[in-house]
Amino acid sequence: MDQQRFNQELMDFLAASPTPFHAVHQMARRLMEAGFQQRPETDTWRVEPGGRYFTTRNDSSIIAWTMPARIPLPESGFRMAGAHTDSPCLKIKPRPESHKKGYLQLGVEVYGGALLNPWFDRDLSLAGRVSYLDRNGGVAHRLVDFVQPVAVIPSLAIHLDREANESRSINAQTCLPPVLGRQGEDFDLKTLLRQRLEADGEAAVGQVLDHELVLYDTQRPALIGLAREFIASARLDNLLSCFVGLRALLGAGAAGDAGTLLVCNDHEEVGSTTAAGARGPMLTQLLERLLPAPEERNRALSRSMLISVDNAHGVHPNFADRHDDNHGPLLNRGPVIKTNANQRYASNSETSAIFRRLAAGEGVPVQTFVVRSDMACGSTIGPLAAAETGVRTVDVGVPQWAMHSVRELAGTADAFNLSRVLRRFFGTARL
Repeated sequence: MDQQRFNQELMDFLAASPTPFHAVHQMARRLMEAGFQQRPETDTWRVEPGGRYFTTRNDSSIIAWTMPARIPLPESGFRMAGAHTDSPCLKIKPRPESHKKGYLQLGVEVYGGALLNPWFDRDLSLAGRVSYLDRNGGVAHRLVDFVQPVAVIPSLAIHLDREANESRSINAQTCLPPVLGRQGEDFDLKTLLRQRLEADGEAAVGQVLDHELVLYDTQRPALIGLAREFIASARLDNLLSCFVGLRALLGAGAAGDAGTLLVCNDHEEVGSTTAAGARGPMLTQLLERLLPAPEERNRALSRSMLISVDNAHGVHPNFADRHDDNHGPLLNRGPVIKTNANQRYASNSETSAIFRRLAAGEGVPVQTFVVRSDMACGSTIGPLAAAETGVRTVDVGVPQWAMHSVRELAGTADAFNLSRVLRRFFGTARL
């Protein structure tokens, strides 16, 4: 696959994935099209040498893996990649309806560390998961996406906020509720959701019981710049990494001499301490099912490695002083190895060296990121997965700007090149 086609598929994936639920649905569809078999967690599993499988949890986390064709897992281990499916956003409250001056608004919560200013004056839609009673009295769940713009968070005019360009603070309770129109006070969101499900072809919808909905910007991803060298989109952090890992796994081809595994967890942006998060048991429980004997499982894990993929802060030309001078990644100059002395990233000299060798084999340059010593450092699923499994880990990612904004920016070459490195990693028998 060439870079142009890769980026077009990436943009299509981003546009079709306004929520973690939709992202996992898209990934599952692509895996099944490639011959992977789904293994629900409620079933008894049978896996075969050379088999390709995937499982999901909460509809928002997914693990896909292949079994080695010739060498038993305790002798081969896994080549693992990890990412996360969630992004900072505005989440609709359970009872969100409110009316002021005749305008219908919805109450929202801020999910994760969102950059709030860019959410104003955007064409916003609604998407998520809806749970309802079907006509047989059972509980069913469906994804919804309104697709078209249905809401906006209008800015206050500069004439009424003269200090807006000098100092502006945003109260999440009072400033962020979006406007949906001039609806009557009898408007009920659950009724609207039932009507939407029926319009989407769900004929057996009874009472809507609950929902997990978010607002999202309807502007599609785009290639920008004079040479079209940047990709602008919502949710680059971290659906870009999910797509990079998925394309690498699918591009690795037939099962080799080592197992391969891609894990994409939800809830990273809020700490990962959930059943579907990286601090939860999903990955370890899967490994226990594949290798029930502790001795064999520990042998396999000792031969395994995880590449945790999450975007890195690229040097912003207007704010270059926010980076350490020797560790400022540039867009379109290659993937980034992220290190931190306090283990906010899991990279060490061994795992970094392995990644550098893999990248050199593909002719891909590698950059490094270390946060300024006088600034706090973020983290990823890397240290969490490493602590849960004991697998040696390296944290990498593509450099980007505007992290946690409603619209972010990355280089068109970096995701493609990182996917090449991961594909080589998945096909490597010996590290």
